[in-house]
Amino acid sequence: MALVTGANRGIGLETARRLAAAGVRVLLSGRDREAVTAAAKELRDSGLPVEPLVLDVTDPESVRAAAAEVERTYGRLDVLVNNAAVRVEEYGRKPSEQPLEQWRRTFDTNLFGVVEVTRAFLPLLLRSPAGRVVNLSSLLGSVGTHGDPSSYAYSDMFKSLPAYSASKSALNSWTVHLAYELRDTPVKVNAVHPGYTRTGLNDGEGDLTVQDGARTSVAMALLDDDGPTGTYTHRGETVPW
Repeated sequence: MALVTGANRGIGLETARRLAAAGVRVLLSGRDREAVTAAAKELRDSGLPVEPLVLDVTDPESVRAAAAEVERTYGRLDVLVNNAAVRVEEYGRKPSEQPLEQWRRTFDTNLFGVVEVTRAFLPLLLRSPAGRVVNLSSLLGSVGTHGDPSSYAYSDMFKSLPAYSASKSALNSWTVHLAYELRDTPVKVNAVHPGYTRTGLNDGEGDLTVQDGARTSVAMALLDDDGPTGTYTHRGETVPW
């Protein structure tokens, strides 16, 4: 049983599709009941084992209710893909010009929401013989990459997303801390960079299709027992912290 957050569109939807195609029963979650129900129906109509789950990662009550429903119905969780994220900053502004309120909104979803969801579902993951947590980060979360003049992150465009970038850096740190805590359990925790993917979050810009963007998430969700934990990767290659 896998749970994918923010899965009614984009990389999340494609991740749910590919996990289900691999034979994993998937809970396709999001905060909009109508959108989640429609997305799950689309995949079910294709013969895939997908069910909708309403889950707003920024609402603790919603998170608790979703975890209770999964426990009551399924008893455990094998895979958690923390895919839900927002990018609310405006391109073109300098880092110091981005309003503090946008920082708060960004961290509320991209970090605090991930921590809230992971903590709520961790007891169910620990019941799995091979639990997997996949945190959707970004190359913009790589401090090393941001300082590399040869990287696309070293540009006015991407330096105008300081809150988004910092939230993903913090998510990477959370990944390492949780992986350490769970190092003696079957649960593996990894961060992934999907690639610069054409999604609504990127205003349709990017180098990759959502099919390509979901590849790393799916691979880390289906890791073998000898797979790594506490890593930050893109298509099998290590991304600098």
